[in-house]
Order: sequence, then structure tokens, then C-alpha cells
Amino acid sequence: MNDLSGLPNLKHYRLVMGICILLMVLGVVLVYFEEDQLSPAFYIHVAVVTIITGLIWIYPKWHNSFIQYSLNIMIAAYFYLMFIIYPFTMSTLLLICFIPGVAFLFFNKRLFYWTLYGNIVMVLSFMLYVLFVDRGTTFHLLYADIFGYAINFFASQAILLFIHLLLQKRIENQKLYYKQIQEDARLKTTGQLAAAVAHEIRNPITVVQGFLQFYSDDQPLEKKKHYELMLEELNTAEKVISDFLSLAKPSETGTEIVNVKEALHNVMDLINTYALMDTIQVRLDVVDDCDVSCSLLEFKQLFVNIFKNAIEASKHGDSIEVKVEKEDNLVHITVSDHGVGMTDEQLQAIGTPFYSLKSKGTGLGMMICFNIVKKYGGSIFFQSKEGIGTDVTVSFPIIK
Repeated sequence: MNDLSGLPNLKHYRLVMGICILLMVLGVVLVYFEEDQLSPAFYIHVAVVTIITGLIWIYPKWHNSFIQYSLNIMIAAYFYLMFIIYPFTMSTLLLICFIPGVAFLFFNKRLFYWTLYGNIVMVLSFMLYVLFVDRGTTFHLLYADIFGYAINFFASQAILLFIHLLLQKRIENQKLYYKQIQEDARLKTTGQLAAAVAHEIRNPITVVQGFLQFYSDDQPLEKKKHYELMLEELNTAEKVISDFLSLAKPSETGTEIVNVKEALHNVMDLINTYALMDTIQVRLDVVDDCDVSCSLLEFKQLFVNIFKNAIEASKHGDSIEVKVEKEDNLVHITVSDHGVGMTDEQLQAIGTPFYSLKSKGTGLGMMICFNIVKKYGGSIFFQSKEGIGTDVTVSFPIIK
């Protein structure tokens, strides 16, 4: 067992935890020899140390949420017990301050917040007890400077919260980086597959298409429909192969200055006929006009694909809104439809090879869109709700 959910490997874990257990046991032994008569608190002390030792030792084998929560609770109980049994020293209050930090070992966000809030409530309640009930009778050191200790305690909790937020941000960035690596690996695999087989498949298809076109002219009308159907299916296969080749060998078109408003109007001229077949209207709202650096051909290819997806997802008589806005050094182009929408699982799979919501789709078209956006330093973001619609936002750096 080398993976301890973020903890070191088993050998290092046993070494560090063995030292911690040894220190706790030494504390019990010292109390045993220092006290003339053993109190109930001593036996509670022994019981807590025993339970913590057991939980620490079994954690590598059963590192589940129950053990994590149990270990966190018992460590907190141990520190609070030490503070109550030995009120003549304030060093245990420092340990209490960092109880939520134990959750860092488990990378458990819920456990951290649960421990943080619980720790604040416990310490605040205990300080109020000392201030208004005990009044320094037992906890005279705490009572002597209770407001100073309170300020230090809340400051330590704020520091722990800040560290936790930084760690969470780091974890999210790592997850995003890992996801990008996976996408790059999928793209590389798809490209290698395409390069290996696309040309070999394309050549016989081209031959078959040529002979079908040649013989279809001599066929009666009834059989000619069959030839047309075969040619249509071959054209579909040809398109899939073209998509494969564009992934295997991305186009080397140069960049140019593209006016966003003008380019989108050109795309709409291309797509309007397709949209009007289902009486779907495409409305363009350019709040801020601007220029971007990219290939005009690939810019059009990107938005033709996005517009087609929006049209195919929409219902008869719907409308599609396209909005262009500037923010700092970026232009955001948002395409919104009111169609079938997508579930969270479907959103996660967008851009994956061979994943498509269309009956005859391959998923390669959207993957090409991702590649175009990435090529020119942009980003693409999907927001969708099933039965309500989808917003696709493409962002590109602006040329000033």
C-alpha cells in the first residue's frame, strides 16, 4: 500500500506516526510517575491515546472517510483533554489552534470545514465559560489575557483557511492540467490512427464513388435513387475521413487580422439557409467590434460548426442569439440556443473523440473546434441545462 490518499508512502508514514505515538505514550508515562494518585482523567488520557494509536496504525489499510473523521475527532479530543487536565500551561492551546490542519493530510475539503467550524465553536464557548463562569479559578493563565489569546486563535484559524484555499486552488489547477494531458493524449492517439488508415480507406472509397457516378447515369429512375443513396453514404464516410486527416495533420494556414463582426456576418450568410429550413432565426448582437489574429478560414470553420450544432439542437421556430463583447484584452463570442440542452455528464464529454449527441455524428467536428481555439490562444466554455438550452462562449485575444 503505497498510496495513502495524499500521505507519504507506507515506510515514511509508519516512521512519522511511530514517533508521534511514542511521544504520546511518553506523556502518559510521565503523568503516571508524577501523580501520587491516578485520577479518572488519567485513564481517559490512556484511552484516548490508545484509540488514536489504533486508528493511526489501521489507516493505511482502511483509509476511508469514517477513519479520517474518527482520527480527526480523537486528535481534537486529545488536545482538548490535555488543555483541560493541565491548565497551568498554554502550549496545548497552540496545538488546539492547528487542529483543522490535520485535515490537510487527507485532502478532505468537507472534513476541513467541519473541523474548522467545530474548533471555532468549541474554543469560543470555552473562552466564554472561562470569562463569565470560571473567572480564572482554574484557568488563570487563559483568564489573565483571554482577549489576546482569542485574537491569536482567530488569526490562526484565518491563516489555516487561507492555506486551505490556496491548496484547493492548486489541486484544481492540477486537475485541469491532468485533464489537458489526457485530452492531448487522446488527440495524439486519434491523429496517429488517422495518419495510419485514412489514406488507405480514402483511395478505395474514391474509386467506388467514381464507378457509382459513372453507372448511375445509365440506370432507370427507381434504381438511380439507390445509387444516389450509396453516393450520399460514401460522401458521409469521405467527410469523416477528412475530419480524421485534419486531426492527423493540422492545417498550416497563416494568421491574419480578422474583423470579428465582418467574419461572423459571413458565417451567418453561409448558415442562414440551413437555419431557415426549420424557420430558425440567428440574431447577431455586436456590443463591441474588434479584431483578432487567426486564420479567417479556420475562424469560419469554427463558428460554422458551432452554429450548426446550435441549429440542430433547436426546435422548430426557435431563435439563436450571438453576442460579441469585449472584456479587458479578450473578445467573448457567445452563441446561445434554446434547444434540448445537455446533462453534466454530456458536458464533461464534449470534445472527446467519437462522442457525439447526433445519431450520425463522430465528435471529431467539435474536437477540431477545440484545436482551432487552442491554436490561437483562445478558450471555449460550455454552459448548458437539459431542456433549457446551451451557451457556447469562445474567447480570443484582441489585437490593439
